[in-house]
Amino acid sequence: MSNRSEGGSAADRKRAEEFRYWNERKAAEGTLHNGWYQYFYTEHFGLNLGDYAGIRVLDIGCGPRGSLDWARDAAERVGLDPLADDYRRLRPDGYLMEMVASGSEDIPYADGHFDIVCSFNSLDHVDDLDETVAEIKRVARPGGLFLLLTDVNHKATECEPIEFGWEIAQVFTDAFEILEERRFEKSDPGMYQSIRSDVSYDMDDPAERYGIISVKFRKAAVA
Repeated sequence: MSNRSEGGSAADRKRAEEFRYWNERKAAEGTLHNGWYQYFYTEHFGLNLGDYAGIRVLDIGCGPRGSLDWARDAAERVGLDPLADDYRRLRPDGYLMEMVASGSEDIPYADGHFDIVCSFNSLDHVDDLDETVAEIKRVARPGGLFLLLTDVNHKATECEPIEFGWEIAQVFTDAFEILEERRFEKSDPGMYQSIRSDVSYDMDDPAERYGIISVKFRKAAVA
């Protein structure tokens, strides 16, 4: 990662902190493993490997683990992340997916380019939520899917500056139909481990706490 001043913009400080986190994970793990991702892109959302054959897939805020490396039969598998170029230093063996260094506020692809768009643990990391939502709606093809996993009800941090609650699903419904929405308790510090524990969020419990929302959307087809 290029040297950025700690006194720079909020976006620069956020990116510096993100890269610091992944450097620490690389030091702790040795190799940034990605073996659990396939389950979340497939079985968790009622999909299988065949659903990815010959299609174009976009993962927004993909991180450095190679989140789509498993999707070998996809026609195009793109990971979008502002730090994509820096992440290559953490994976000297390279990626099986295309890594594109870009924010989600200006996705460098044409309207309707992707059959499946995914945002896993990234929507609260973006610089501008409204612009990101608009771009997701734009690049998903009519009839295509949008898969969302995100924390809700958390306070903003430097790396996760966007706050929202369960209502986040509704900001997409002018362009997407909700096929399935699930709500989970965050029973473990990690999102993916919590979803695996499959503890539904108790909406009758008034205690303030994080939750996780999982939503499968389909973009409205052109009339």
